[in-house]
Amino acid sequence: MIDRADDLILVRASPFNAETPYRALAKPITPVASHYVRCNFPLPSHGGMLTVGGSVANPLRLSLADIAAMPAVTVPVTLECAGNGRVGMQPLPVGEPWAGTAVGTASWTGVPLASVLALAGPDSRAVEVAFLGADNGPYKGGETVHFGRSLAIGRALDPTALILIATMMNGDPLTPDHGAPLRLVVPGWYGMASVKWLDRIEVRDGPFDGPYQVRSYVYEWDDGLPEPVSSARVRALVVDPAPGAVIGLGPRTVRGWAWSGGTAVTAVELSTDGGDAWRNAELGEPVGDWAWRPWSCDWTPGGEGRHVLRARATTVTGETQPDRPRWNRQGYGNNATLAVVVDVRANGRDEGEGR
Repeated sequence: MIDRADDLILVRASPFNAETPYRALAKPITPVASHYVRCNFPLPSHGGMLTVGGSVANPLRLSLADIAAMPAVTVPVTLECAGNGRVGMQPLPVGEPWAGTAVGTASWTGVPLASVLALAGPDSRAVEVAFLGADNGPYKGGETVHFGRSLAIGRALDPTALILIATMMNGDPLTPDHGAPLRLVVPGWYGMASVKWLDRIEVRDGPFDGPYQVRSYVYEWDDGLPEPVSSARVRALVVDPAPGAVIGLGPRTVRGWAWSGGTAVTAVELSTDGGDAWRNAELGEPVGDWAWRPWSCDWTPGGEGRHVLRARATTVTGETQPDRPRWNRQGYGNNATLAVVVDVRANGRDEGEGR
């Protein structure tokens, strides 16, 4: 039996795709059963072995026991689906209709990828490392493929990138939804890079051309050349009050999370009038170097009725969330400020999606 929270926000039943409920987003570490789930194919079986081959001096065939015997590290990582917020783009792009909470933070435990690649000894001609999952099926109704992604050799070998071959999530063995028994975790990148049910690693002396590398997870701009989807864009999310909450007239604290894949978030602003005026929020300490950080801002509603809250984050390099998403055909990377509509009533009791 698969452990899934009853209030996971179902996007598709088969293959299973679901968003994190607002209740779970209130926690610094998202519970496993409530963490968003992205599957391109049905849950696969896994043989319990990991092969490392291609352009290497020492091909490896590692059992789960071999991997468990290697030194492991634990890293809190915020993962976000590349299509998160797709329904906020107009016209609606192709793809799963993710609304805005396909994100979560977990403590991942595993062996650093750089350590495993060092054992294999990549050839000096290597340019990329491909990662293939056990999950497979027809790609867009055509040929049968395995889900696969690649990284540049320099990033794959960089120990400071903290890329893991993970075996545990929040202190427990991986569940089927989250890639058991082995999953790649790539901090800072959208979730498609963190290949689940990891089965094969191939060091390559040429580019990897799998369909989920060169056809899906590509920004297809209206006014420019295609661009690969990679690091997560800066974003802030209001989690309390949740959308649709009915709240009272008295003072309260608005809370949420902010994250960015490449650089640190250094400021969050809150608007309580839909975006006309902004004021600075207070930032807390990040959950980890590769994880979101909390923010809060005090607010007293000016009267009864609907109020529209928006939060926007800015990084140390000056990257700020836009008011409107930049449209692309497959609907990736929507980091525009998200409107959270709440109802203020004299007798409000904080009822809503997150309660």
